[in-house]
Amino acid sequence: MPFKDPMKFERDYQELQKKLSELKDITLKKKIDFSQEIAMLEAKLENFKEERYKTLTAWQKVQIARRPERPTTMDYIEAIFDGFIELHGDRCFRDDSAIVGGIARYNGVPVTVIGHQKGRDTNQNLKRNFGMPHPEGYRKVCRLAGQAEKFKRPVICFIDTQGAYPGVEAEERGQGWAIAATLMQMSLLKTPIVSLISGEGGSGGALALGIADRVLMLSYAIYSVISPEGCASILCKDTGRSDEMADYLKLTAQDLYSMGLIDEIIPEPLEGAHTNQNETYNIVKEKLQAHFDDLLSRSIAELLEKRYERLRNIGIYGEDESFE
Repeated sequence: MPFKDPMKFERDYQELQKKLSELKDITLKKKIDFSQEIAMLEAKLENFKEERYKTLTAWQKVQIARRPERPTTMDYIEAIFDGFIELHGDRCFRDDSAIVGGIARYNGVPVTVIGHQKGRDTNQNLKRNFGMPHPEGYRKVCRLAGQAEKFKRPVICFIDTQGAYPGVEAEERGQGWAIAATLMQMSLLKTPIVSLISGEGGSGGALALGIADRVLMLSYAIYSVISPEGCASILCKDTGRSDEMADYLKLTAQDLYSMGLIDEIIPEPLEGAHTNQNETYNIVKEKLQAHFDDLLSRSIAELLEKRYERLRNIGIYGEDESFE
């Protein structure tokens, strides 16, 4: 099967950008007037980018969601919150660097912030286990969520992981149990919860932080029960069909919003959150605040009832009366 390059369109317009830069450089150094040509090329470049990014395939959005330059949980924490104090450990085995969490102030309100943390380079990714938590990471989530409930602090979660770590040692320490316990605790937590899917939302590793009163999602983020590669490998025995599986999985923000699985799509800059991080931080903060204010105005009993209804309404099912 021929190699499929999902980001070829991006490299195409980068070539145009290169030609534009060269033309501007010649104009500056040789004092030759290419203003008309430059204006035409700039217009062509903008039209090309807008057309391409508005017609992205699901597989292309997967590649954007995985870009290492995208803002991480710690980037959002530093940009949006004040006085963050990171808390470590699960009080049982060790600290898991793939999960970061602690207390901070969000526009003056004390909150607990929890999220997956990836690295920027190989060394950081090895330290963070590529953002894939072990069981102790989820036990840390439970510990911090329980503390938030005790002190009546809202919880804000950032989701960005390809999934929980699938290694033997994680299974030996109860990976499935740790995720299930986190799901249960977040379902019943007596404090408001807002979750933001900022990059990859993969399988139960992401769902553990996705049980919330409001789930928001960046426009190029993804959220799925399995990766396209994993789905293609299991169902088709051919990872070359990953792009096809990405369409079937309905993993984009637009797909999930249409099915009622998320509450709002937060628009990113045209070329992705990594190309204008300050703009991304500002709009994330603005959207978070709107949902945050609404949840704080509700009673705990109402929050729990609505959270339960939200979970019960996920999925499509029918009842067969022929057995009655």
